[in-house]
Amino acid sequence: MKENEVELLKDDSGMSTVEYAIGTLAVAALAGVLYAIATSDWMENMLQGLIQRALSAV
Repeated sequence: MKENEVELLKDDSGMSTVEYAIGTLAVAALAGVLYAIATSDWMENMLQGLIQRALSAV
């Protein structure tokens, strides 16, 4: 292996870009899961029950 090829293998200047891309994908996936939970019938029923209990306690 030539010396300049070894230098290229040791170079990690693009590493932060890859880390940002993976982080962005992870956040997007988490947002998708949270959106699916927030718009589900289960969550709607739970929030409606919570609001009804809060209003009936007044």
